[in-house]
Amino acid sequence: MKIPSTPPVRLFIVLALVLSALGALGAPIKIGFLVKQPEEPWFQLEWKFADKAAKDLGFTLVKIGATDGEKVLSAIDNLAAGGAQGFVICTPDTRLGPGIVAKANGANLKVIAVDDQFLGAGGKPMAKVHYLGISAGKIGEEVGKTLAAEMKKRGWTAADTAVCAVTFEEVATIKERTDGAIAALTAAGFPKEKIFKAAERTNDIPGAFDAVNVLLTQKSGMKHWLVCGGNDSAVLGAVRALEGSGFAADSCVGVGINGTDCITELEKAKLTSFYGSMLLSAKAHGYQTAEMMFHWIKDGKEPPLDSRTVGVLITRENFQQVLKDQGIR
Repeated sequence: MKIPSTPPVRLFIVLALVLSALGALGAPIKIGFLVKQPEEPWFQLEWKFADKAAKDLGFTLVKIGATDGEKVLSAIDNLAAGGAQGFVICTPDTRLGPGIVAKANGANLKVIAVDDQFLGAGGKPMAKVHYLGISAGKIGEEVGKTLAAEMKKRGWTAADTAVCAVTFEEVATIKERTDGAIAALTAAGFPKEKIFKAAERTNDIPGAFDAVNVLLTQKSGMKHWLVCGGNDSAVLGAVRALEGSGFAADSCVGVGINGTDCITELEKAKLTSFYGSMLLSAKAHGYQTAEMMFHWIKDGKEPPLDSRTVGVLITRENFQQVLKDQGIR
């Protein structure tokens, strides 16, 4: 039987459609936050500040540790099935970028890369993927400038000093940091022939420890060492290797990057060669990316394609206050 198209019926249909649309627009916002090393302090802090954003803005945050490509793709499927509208990710492998983007597009999920930028064809950055990262080269330069300043302050000469640059060039961000440190040291007049790279097999303390031990057997006879690396773990591993080779705490200077993985070292009552670190903004990387994703989903406000943060030097003298100012403690 044909239902008459009377004004009340038409009005009911229109109201139903409007209510349905409003219901869709008012659907709870759910955002994933995937990190490659969930046990690391840096990523724990990113999650902490993303949780704060979720509380402040009223969305649901799903925290996922995705340590390899298979887990990343599985996590994206699970987010889509769970009603998420987007996710922030620090990928375990930057070369997964095209696959992550394709998977996200297929599931109608928005994506923001954090910390490490996706790489596409030919190893080039995927500039059209929204990214919040670190001014890696500039931060590396600050490390190099700090090392050069400490060498001058201590009255060391290039004749009895060498540079150990702990490298892990498979990750572009790490390479940019160490390249930046080396560039700043050479710009300060340090001779290139006294700068030695120690290539890690794994980007952690044991990997740095092993790499630097090999370097020390090859380059014996140095009185002082300046140490840089892509993160705190690289420099901490190098410091442990130097200690094991008999170098006193005041005969070497190491400056890390991240500032979150070296707090225990800075708290030690006994002085070590680990002088300080460039503290990166886990607050910006956690809170800001989650906030950008929220407004992208809710308001259609697309975030900048490329945002970069910088760091601040922390040492034994100032780290407590700086951590407090950054909301970490």
